[in-house]
Amino acid sequence: MFTFLTEFFQNPNTLVTLKWLYYVSYVFVPAILVFIAWETWVFYVRALFFAKTTHVLLEIKLPREILKSPKAMEFCINSMYQTSGEKNWFEKYWEGKVRAHTSLEIVSLGGSIHFFIWTRKALKNVVEANLYSQYPGIEIYEVPDYTLPYTYDPEKYSMYTSEFKLDKADYFPIKTYIDYGMDKDPDEEYKIDPITPLIEFLGSIPKDSQVWIQIVIKAHKAEDWDAAAGKMVDAKWLKATEKEIETIITKSKGEKDKEGKIIPGTVRQLTDIEKETINALGRSITKKAFDTGMRAIYFAPKESYSPTNIGGIVGGITHFNSHLNMFKPTNGIEDKWKYLIWKDRSEKKKNGEKQDLLDAYKRRAYFYRPYKRQDIMVLNSEELATVYHFPGSVSATPTFSRIESKKSQAPTNIPV
Repeated sequence: MFTFLTEFFQNPNTLVTLKWLYYVSYVFVPAILVFIAWETWVFYVRALFFAKTTHVLLEIKLPREILKSPKAMEFCINSMYQTSGEKNWFEKYWEGKVRAHTSLEIVSLGGSIHFFIWTRKALKNVVEANLYSQYPGIEIYEVPDYTLPYTYDPEKYSMYTSEFKLDKADYFPIKTYIDYGMDKDPDEEYKIDPITPLIEFLGSIPKDSQVWIQIVIKAHKAEDWDAAAGKMVDAKWLKATEKEIETIITKSKGEKDKEGKIIPGTVRQLTDIEKETINALGRSITKKAFDTGMRAIYFAPKESYSPTNIGGIVGGITHFNSHLNMFKPTNGIEDKWKYLIWKDRSEKKKNGEKQDLLDAYKRRAYFYRPYKRQDIMVLNSEELATVYHFPGSVSATPTFSRIESKKSQAPTNIPV
């Protein structure tokens, strides 16, 4: 060992390398320190901004009849596209401001189903006004946060936590309410609402169990100036979508040889699937885009915890899947090491990960440190309205409490 070290340091190339590293460190070490200081500063000012920003949790009580299609919810979600807060360098890096994010939540508290929207208090009136304009029969209440009383005690409770991501690139859409024919306000008996299986499952949860589903959204940033459109457009999501459409069309025009000439017999008509894909992608880029995070939590006392309910959560969400794209769960904590001697260490790590996700859920955190996630999706307003909307009477779950009376109009004192 010592002989090897002696030979290593006596090697002329080693000495040259160490000397080079010594001089280069004068550049790299300060650069690293500046980077760490900058990241710490951004984290600090952003934490101060979050601490000063007040949020509210709104519960939406539904009437017995919801005759609107999810298109009404798409209108409401579009109003949540808030781009203010990061207008310039000063706001972003000195005041710590960020774009407002909103959390859309469907929750089963012992089988009792609730719809919540968490938003900044400054935007409360905007959210309420748009909901009332589209759903005059609803009632909206500012309520205490249902998550606060709950902590994870692994000695008493079992808990499943998972986040979701798209299987393919963001620009490939999931199956939306338009694909289900729900954009035409069909009669209740003819509706095929993809959210119904999820609602039915949530209504079947035992009284001592809970399932929380959360969709955190914020306006997706536009990064490039589009001279033709006269506005800022997204450099990644939009351009990637347009490129995919162009690729599909180009393939049908035939293959080229080395000289760039079309090879005879390779020109063909677009297939039905290709036409469908182009139409879906074309419709997608006309919608507002949102950075999106989706997660679910299921917990119950150890004696009544049922792993089959995990399948209910994942299965309910798969009804939004299409041949173009689909949701799939990530970081659902599984016991990979249960047969190894260091199982206790693994259990401690898994419980810590579950606690972290529970904390992130409570804070409605997804986009910023220390809770910034890896699997941030880009969904458009049509896709979000498919995943989160108020079901009609086609969803007749007994534990889904609805308002007895039907309002004739929205309250007149709601500011716009």
